[in-house]
Amino acid sequence: MDRLTAMGLFVRIVETGSFSAVAREMNMTQPTVSKQLTALERQLKTRLLNRSTRQLSLTEAGSAYFESSKRILDTVNEAEANLGVLQTQLTGVLRINSSIGLGQMYLGPLVLKFQSLHPGLMIDLAYADRFVDLVEEGIDVAIRIGRLPDSTYRAIQVGSVRTLVCATPAYFRENGTPHQPSDLVGHRIVAATSTWAPQEWEFGNPAMNLKLNPRLMCDSDESTIAATVAGWGITRLLAYKVVHLLNDGTLQTVLADYEQSPIPVHVLHTEGRHASAKVRLFVDKLVAELRQNPLLN
Repeated sequence: MDRLTAMGLFVRIVETGSFSAVAREMNMTQPTVSKQLTALERQLKTRLLNRSTRQLSLTEAGSAYFESSKRILDTVNEAEANLGVLQTQLTGVLRINSSIGLGQMYLGPLVLKFQSLHPGLMIDLAYADRFVDLVEEGIDVAIRIGRLPDSTYRAIQVGSVRTLVCATPAYFRENGTPHQPSDLVGHRIVAATSTWAPQEWEFGNPAMNLKLNPRLMCDSDESTIAATVAGWGITRLLAYKVVHLLNDGTLQTVLADYEQSPIPVHVLHTEGRHASAKVRLFVDKLVAELRQNPLLN
């Protein structure tokens, strides 16, 4: 038995004045309770209780130890109660991270609704098109697009997203329409430099990587889309970023038969089964919302 448990056992013996009462309370036998007290006295190298067949009485050392033990146990109980409040109430800071495009389109509106329902919670929302280490940067919840490396994070897949090669109809009329990946060589390529967009374009059916020499490099998807809409060249983007431009005919996709497998989308958090109430509740809301989004499923 550890020191804190033995301390609690001693306090209850003094408070009840009975080994048998404590034995019933602790679901132990009376001899076991007696042995635990003897072990505690041996560990402390002092007698705490005078025992007789009729009564128990505290020794001088036992009286002092009883008062100290009560204060220690009260402090421990208070600390555990405070922790329980933190685990059940939505207070403190919730730090969330996502890529810029996905965050602005889907995460931002959800965060606003969530915070309005829980005004005691402060939310720190960060968008970044770069690798973010959740532990090093203190992130509670993140959305990741791409295949995940092995990690200790809790990862929940919420969908997947297609990668589309597209340009304006006018560009294809003037420069020709690619019918297979190798036809892209010689075309003007607009490439994003975000972390999800490697300069080797991956295709499937059959699987192949095509290394291109972009004529225009953009450090944001917004710039990439703007240049493509202006008719400058062909780009490759995640479907949810350009679906509105495809629907209204501004952009047109090509090479659909050669698309790579959809890229998985995950919600990540670092706390696992012991996640706080704010993390659990936000993750549940986020997972449900993203799984209902047709562009991610």
